[in-house]
Amino acid sequence: MGSLKEELLKAIWHAFTALDQDHSGKVSKSQLKVLSHNLCTVLKVPHDPVALEEHFRDDDEGPVSNQGYMPYLNRFILEKVQDNFDKIEFNRMCWTLCVKKNLTKNPLLITEEDAFKIWVIFNFLSEDKYPLIIVSEEGYMMKKGHRRKNWTERWFVLKPNIISYYVSEDLKDKKGDILLDENCCVESLPDKDGKKCLFLVKCFDKTFEISASDKKKKQEWIQAIHSTIHLLKLGSPPPHKEARQRRKELRKKQLAEQEELERQMKELQAANESKQQELEAVRKKLEEAASRAAEEEKKRLQTQVELQARFSTELEREKLIRQQMEEQVAQKSSELEQYLQRVRELEDMYLKLQEALEDERQARQDEETVRKLQARLLEEESSKRAELEKWHLEQQQAIQTTEAEKQELENQRVLKEQALQEAMEQLEQLELERKQALEQYEEVKKKLEMATNKTKSWKDKVAHHEGLIRLIEPAFTEAELEEREKNWKEKKTTE
Repeated sequence: MGSLKEELLKAIWHAFTALDQDHSGKVSKSQLKVLSHNLCTVLKVPHDPVALEEHFRDDDEGPVSNQGYMPYLNRFILEKVQDNFDKIEFNRMCWTLCVKKNLTKNPLLITEEDAFKIWVIFNFLSEDKYPLIIVSEEGYMMKKGHRRKNWTERWFVLKPNIISYYVSEDLKDKKGDILLDENCCVESLPDKDGKKCLFLVKCFDKTFEISASDKKKKQEWIQAIHSTIHLLKLGSPPPHKEARQRRKELRKKQLAEQEELERQMKELQAANESKQQELEAVRKKLEEAASRAAEEEKKRLQTQVELQARFSTELEREKLIRQQMEEQVAQKSSELEQYLQRVRELEDMYLKLQEALEDERQARQDEETVRKLQARLLEEESSKRAELEKWHLEQQQAIQTTEAEKQELENQRVLKEQALQEAMEQLEQLELERKQALEQYEEVKKKLEMATNKTKSWKDKVAHHEGLIRLIEPAFTEAELEEREKNWKEKKTTE
């Protein structure tokens, strides 16, 4: 279990350093949450987000270093890991996080899959111990000169027992070294001479004043140099020597495992050849079955194509028949509409003809009534004329009477003249009524002629549309006409 934990820590360390983009040795709390959740998922360990919040309750703001993350990682994840997870999936998840940091050259000389395999092999062959504190080992800082006391920007690189500084990060022009031993120390300095973030590295023969870019970088460099000096005081050997010895032992172990693996591979190859022969026989049977299935599928497709062609022909014929029926229906509908329009026109003509006949009958009735009225007025005029002539004769006879009777006759004459005058006035009135009756008679005669012409016109129209002329019977009997004439006379008398 210990070796499994150490192997897992190598890949996790790469993932953690990939999240540490500014090389501060610290990662934000939200990134640690995501990393922890992904580790629990691929390692098949129950994830407890409350434990993560509880573990970092005193550091809710800002990033968390790997030194603070290791206790949580050991307690809540690595100690619960069982050998039931997919190692390739675990390595690929960690590789996904650190691939951008490790693969900086584009295009690659190998494929990304080969790069992933090399990374896995590197983790397998690498040493088991590495710095748990991820510190910045290189970067630009300002250095104060020993002679001219001027400040110059240099590229500093921290190594196990030395700090080298160069003109630039390409490491071509080296300007000097700061040798570190157990007697060296590093101190923080206050800001002065317009320079900030100062610290001092004291060695046996020299003292170096350096200005970092910010307080964070200053603290990281002080901590890194202090850790290096502390390791030198403890006399810890360089980690690469121990790693070389472990890799040598590991190679012997791997050689033995490889020989055992080759033996197993030979056995597997023999078994594989036997299985290959069986698979070849099965493959031939499958090919024969596939050939038969392909032939049946071909026949089925041919039958389907024929049925589809027949169906398309029937469908086209049905569409043609339907189109012809729709045209016939449209034609019949048009003829029906024309027939109905003609029927409506004949009905309107019939109604107008009835109205014209009614107007003609009324005009004839009015003419007969006016004729009778005119005859009556003529009779009254003749009677009045005879009476006037009688009165005139009597007046002439009265003139021939005696003088004695003359006065009486004169009086009677005056009375008769008055009566004659009244009779003349009545005669004039009758003459005026006769003229009015004649005018009414002329108007009625004109209306009768118009009604007759109108009736004839409508009869012609009906005969033109139907091809025949109907004989229209009088709408009123003789008794009804006499009754209407009587009512008209009473109405005239009342007026």
